[in-house]
Amino acid sequence: MNVLITGTTRGIGKAIAQLFLDKGHTVFGIDRQPSSIYHNHYTHYICDVRDFEHLPAISDIHILINNAGTQNEQDIDINLKALIHLTETYGVREGIRSILNIGSASAHTGSEFPEYCASKGGVMAYTKNVALRVAPFGAICNSLDPGGVLTPLNDCVVNDTELWAQIMDETPLKRWATPEEIAEWAYFLTVRNTFCTGQSILVDGGESINYNFVWKS
Repeated sequence: MNVLITGTTRGIGKAIAQLFLDKGHTVFGIDRQPSSIYHNHYTHYICDVRDFEHLPAISDIHILINNAGTQNEQDIDINLKALIHLTETYGVREGIRSILNIGSASAHTGSEFPEYCASKGGVMAYTKNVALRVAPFGAICNSLDPGGVLTPLNDCVVNDTELWAQIMDETPLKRWATPEEIAEWAYFLTVRNTFCTGQSILVDGGESINYNFVWKS
């Protein structure tokens, strides 16, 4: 299948792209940075997801995964407004099979930066809206809402011994997910899953049970 993934140069997006390629799919990636993925079935577009006028012309997308996101950098514009525009451009149409939005556990708890929580909460509501509108195509739409993931974005707390200890106190499984674990969830929700739709799947190692957000001041 043809898969479009945003934010593919590192972290979760790169892991998702690599897994789909390993499974034999054709992958198109959009990111502000050059890609380090080299594969015959991978096409990379250097583009800011907010640059609506210069988004690449890609047709026949079967799976759309909205992964591009930020934290404390125009969160609502990138995490929500751009996600909506990309979904309306590439996803809500005949031929689409599945749409997956990468949300956040913070959408469920509200325990993070204000605009970040607001943007991810919007993703959760928009996911339900899209699920209703793609259902006539026989397609599904869900959001995958991770808690802590071991990505470069989170190095500032992962590498802080004191903060990391506090975070682990709040996490029942006493670890964070790897990008590869989240990629497996993304693959399941878009390829294996054919009936669950309009849902926000929380994958956080039990972190949200405690509702306490720990970060650098």
